[in-house]
Amino acid sequence: MWGAFIFGIVAFVSALTGFAVTTHAAEVKIISGPATDAVLASLRPEFERTTGNTFESKGGVTGVLKTLIERGEPFDLAIIPGPLMDSFVKQGKIAAGTSVPLVRVGMGVAVRAGAAKPDISSVAKFKQAILDAKSVTYVPKGETATRLAGVLERLGIAEQVKAKAQLLPTVPAAIQAVASGKAELYFSLTNIIASAKGIELAGPFPPELQHYLVINTGISSTAKQPDAAKALVKLLTSSNADAVIRAKGLERATR
Repeated sequence: MWGAFIFGIVAFVSALTGFAVTTHAAEVKIISGPATDAVLASLRPEFERTTGNTFESKGGVTGVLKTLIERGEPFDLAIIPGPLMDSFVKQGKIAAGTSVPLVRVGMGVAVRAGAAKPDISSVAKFKQAILDAKSVTYVPKGETATRLAGVLERLGIAEQVKAKAQLLPTVPAAIQAVASGKAELYFSLTNIIASAKGIELAGPFPPELQHYLVINTGISSTAKQPDAAKALVKLLTSSNADAVIRAKGLERATR
């Protein structure tokens, strides 16, 4: 009798929320970058409440994500840049047909909280602001660094920036360098800047220089918890997550 009662409750909650609720909790192992950390943190309570499952996230900037997956780190769900996802689909590390565009975010420039913000609204002003800065910082293995290199070459100031750049290994280290005044400007994704303490967004890259990072979700081809991972993707791509995504400085990506 009690078994039928519990089954009825589970079925009712599943129908009410639209998400599968399991009687045996599963932990979804995620490999993801800092761009979506705040979204995952905000949606964790809803995921746990509606599914009975939880998740654990490991990762870092793009270079770290690539290394983790290449060395065989166990995971159920990857939330990583689209080009990297495409590569792992081809390698068979991500299950075919599971890669889905989730969000996109542009690049921006940060200064210490309370400091004067340079005008970077045009290509010419952006270039001058970088030349005027006494020091800059970014994470050399991150997605921003890859795109920034092309921007600096295009502007003809790669060598000048190299001479005053403080290359730091992690996003928190780069943020702290600017917050403490050790570096004047920080190049990163706008949502990371917006959610960090001690720094402020001076502005996005000018439209002519802007690049949007598209982040996809994909299920591991060797996932131990594929159903729970799919339930998390369903939440992330549902209208329930739209407000959270906007609040964290991201935009919905389209196919």
